[in-house]
Amino acid sequence: MPERAGPKVYSIAAHRGFADALVAGLAPRYGQGELGLARLTLLLPSRRAVRTVTEAFVRHAGSVETPGLLLPRMVVVGDLDLDETLGPLLDPLGAADIAPAADPTRRWLRLAHYLREVDGDAAGKGAALLRRAWELGRTMDRLLVEGIAPLDLMSERVIGVVGELASHWTDNTRTFLKVQQYWLAELAARGEIDAPERRNQLFEHAARAWRTAPPVFPIVAAGVTSASPALAKLLRVVSELPEGSVVLPDFDLALPQDVWEELGTAGNPAGPEEPPFGPHDAVTHPQYHLKLLLNRMGIAREEVTAWHRSGPGASPPSRSTVISNLFLPPQASTAWVGLEAERRRLPGVRMMESAHPEQEAQAIAILVRQALEVPERRVAVITPDRGLAARVVAHLTRWDIAADDTAGLPLSQTAAGRLMLLLAEVMADQAAPVPLIALLVHPLAGAGEGRAAWLESARKLDRGLRGPRPGGGLAALAEIAEARKIGEWWGEVEALLAPLLALDEGEPLDTMLGTLADAAERLCGEAIWSGADGRSLSAMVEELRAAAASAGTLFDPRELHAMLRDVMDRGAVRPPWGGHPRVSIYGLLEARMSRADLVICGGLVEGTWPAAPAQDALLPPAVLRALGVPGADFRIGLAAHDLAAALGAPEVVLSWALRDAGGPVIPSRFVLRVKALLGEQAERHVETEALRLARMIDDGAPVPAHPRPQPMPSAEQRRVDLSVTGLDRLRGDPYEFYANAVLGLSRLDALDAEPSAAWKGEVAHLVMERWHRAGEPVDGLHPIAQQVLVEKNAHPLMRALWWPRLSAALDTFRDLVLAHKTHGRRVIATEAKGGMDYRGIKVHGRADRIDRLADGKLAVVDYKTGSPPTTRRVEEGFALQLGLVAMIAEAGGFKDLDDKVIHGEAQAFEYWSMAKNKDGIGYTTTPLKEGSKRTGVLPDEFMPHTEDYLNDALDRWILGTEPFTARLNPELGSYADYDQLMRLDEWITSLGGRSEPRDSDPGTGEGA
Repeated sequence: MPERAGPKVYSIAAHRGFADALVAGLAPRYGQGELGLARLTLLLPSRRAVRTVTEAFVRHAGSVETPGLLLPRMVVVGDLDLDETLGPLLDPLGAADIAPAADPTRRWLRLAHYLREVDGDAAGKGAALLRRAWELGRTMDRLLVEGIAPLDLMSERVIGVVGELASHWTDNTRTFLKVQQYWLAELAARGEIDAPERRNQLFEHAARAWRTAPPVFPIVAAGVTSASPALAKLLRVVSELPEGSVVLPDFDLALPQDVWEELGTAGNPAGPEEPPFGPHDAVTHPQYHLKLLLNRMGIAREEVTAWHRSGPGASPPSRSTVISNLFLPPQASTAWVGLEAERRRLPGVRMMESAHPEQEAQAIAILVRQALEVPERRVAVITPDRGLAARVVAHLTRWDIAADDTAGLPLSQTAAGRLMLLLAEVMADQAAPVPLIALLVHPLAGAGEGRAAWLESARKLDRGLRGPRPGGGLAALAEIAEARKIGEWWGEVEALLAPLLALDEGEPLDTMLGTLADAAERLCGEAIWSGADGRSLSAMVEELRAAAASAGTLFDPRELHAMLRDVMDRGAVRPPWGGHPRVSIYGLLEARMSRADLVICGGLVEGTWPAAPAQDALLPPAVLRALGVPGADFRIGLAAHDLAAALGAPEVVLSWALRDAGGPVIPSRFVLRVKALLGEQAERHVETEALRLARMIDDGAPVPAHPRPQPMPSAEQRRVDLSVTGLDRLRGDPYEFYANAVLGLSRLDALDAEPSAAWKGEVAHLVMERWHRAGEPVDGLHPIAQQVLVEKNAHPLMRALWWPRLSAALDTFRDLVLAHKTHGRRVIATEAKGGMDYRGIKVHGRADRIDRLADGKLAVVDYKTGSPPTTRRVEEGFALQLGLVAMIAEAGGFKDLDDKVIHGEAQAFEYWSMAKNKDGIGYTTTPLKEGSKRTGVLPDEFMPHTEDYLNDALDRWILGTEPFTARLNPELGSYADYDQLMRLDEWITSLGGRSEPRDSDPGTGEGA
């Protein structure tokens, strides 16, 4: 490549493959001699670009059979997206007179402090305040990158714009200015400058030094498209060095001049009074940011020439022409009407429209699997949708293809990060059951030889915590642990959690983080800091601790979880190695400069690719325009450039789904452009085979319908105890009884569960029991109820909502009991457990209440928090609890409050319901046909009626041979606890439809 006068700026077209074409040109020019390439310095845009170019050098060395290769020095100077991390600060090029950079993390914490000073309580607190401070710091960096000094914010143009804005924008701008001034004063006192400002000064220093004394080694800037003014000036100097050049990616040399003009001013206004960015600038065009860079470099478009080499696997040159036509700005795109068919064709490009993201991921995985059938074929999946990328990675494991997502995972989604967040959540929620159990069974917790014993203890604690949350703090947990016989193990856990729960509001943040890190290390040992995620977590914690100590930040431990999640979500943990050598999964940043034989662009929907433009949270668009900052749509142009680069691959698949988890979505504007450009040819570019295979891959062979379950246990297995509520279950749905009583299976409550009807019934029963045992004081019922709710740790909202009904029902019950006492009826037993032997089977249960009537006979009472069973259910033998309790009582199976055996004949049978009726809340009813009732069982027949159904059940199932048929009486409704076990959905249709399960059994009443 002969040297030429003036700036040396080159372009590698999209169809050539940037990294491979770059290396193919650099190697022969600078590779003479053993140290030829080692003398070369490459200025690259990002760390990922360094890896991509390194891989390209390795491929080139393999293709020419080079015995050895010394790579050039590669320096990261900045990323293409100005809103992303700015990269290293080129310290090797620095100068002693440039002030050190302020620590970004410390600045973030100090900005939060100043926001609180400026706005007071309106600034928020905790994690919300820190989020606002983070946004403020990003805006400051964005202005500094653009070379906008703080003094420029005080210009007449900006002040004039601010005066015309809505009040909230005016307030935000004033807050920004005040906080910035506070921060600048602190910087001056510390002798520091912001990191972007130091980077700019380093660029300016390097530009001056190289212009005055050109380096003896060659310098090439490749792939850098960041248009920050300071970097643009440095690139201009590099382009004029004797052995220097600038190589741009995917710059369209064939773009017509009138289209180039239509892109707008792009930072090159017509006059000094004109804004640098015109209102009609085509900022969403993929070439716009390159025009902005050239304008800031002072390079005319005609001075850019084509790179002289192509990489392996280049596409036909016609591909770049079609890409150029595809992204024409609005006015120029009218030319599509007259375009020849040859200039509309996109050979090798297919479009794939999926019904939903899961199908899209499956189809993409199939395309990758097919591509790997071809030896040496490389495939890349590019998507900004991290959820889609994770699904593709998971689907590829079906074929043992380990594909790494090089965009990485947020630290919060890694094992180490998740454990730290769980510790913070346990601290914030005072060891609430859900985060506590999640922490104790985390893969890193209790690691080592004692892991099995640790998990066994954690599972026992898990069982003890099922249901509504116990009392807050560690004391209630210690009681549960002792009851589960894991007290020694819990002592170790409590010792490491106690310091966390002892932290109060206003603690120093660095102290809090140190306590959290100590607890993590005691819980996991050194495993918490090992691996890529552990090292990232360690670096984050130490950086945050040092910054918090220096900034003097105080914090609320209840907010630490949210703050740490925000910090972890901003950092990605990338796999250091591994993965399939021919499969790459990239985010948009990671995909830049990369190339593969097959490129699959996934997630092409509006809001994802391109992402929805995010307005600055503090400075209004009008102020940013006045300052000369590109608008929010600038990022859409970068996304378009990413797609244009991907379209240059030999084979491309454009993929999108018609909906996401939230509902229908709109295909990307880029997809719509491709369809519009192709016109009638679009149908020939549709990918259908991968979708067909994706639909088929999980289809199983047809299987016969599952038979209705009818278990037939042996005679010995059938002889089980029968509870007073179990008889109703046995007669209503024998399979439920079989699963519960014979198999011994019961439903586990959820951790931290919402109070159920059964829980409410338990509370009501306990309140009444304590009141009766206390002697039934007239004014004692409500205080007892409040005390029970406190002991049960009832949620304040639930207490507030339930208390009116509970208190009204208790008042009704109290009045009834006191009225009964005046007539000689008294309570003799409450919550009494008892049983009897009947035909060799133990029948047992609990009597909610037994009263002694004035004539010495017994009254059996059953409390219900909901509606009691209907008389029809009692007549049909599906609600016999009262009768069975009476049978046990008459057999002497219960003891009274004085621990004496109860004797007597049962005469009254009552339900006391806390439900609402026409007279108010709380009432009594009986299943007997008494007085004016038209339905019910006659009083003299109730006990024989109960005994007949008991004998029938014993004869058929417990002592007989009848199968325990599932849903024997589907019209009754039932609990749904065993629906999955009985595979209900697989056979219920054969009965003519699905009977909908209820939360409570109408045969026994809610909370029975």
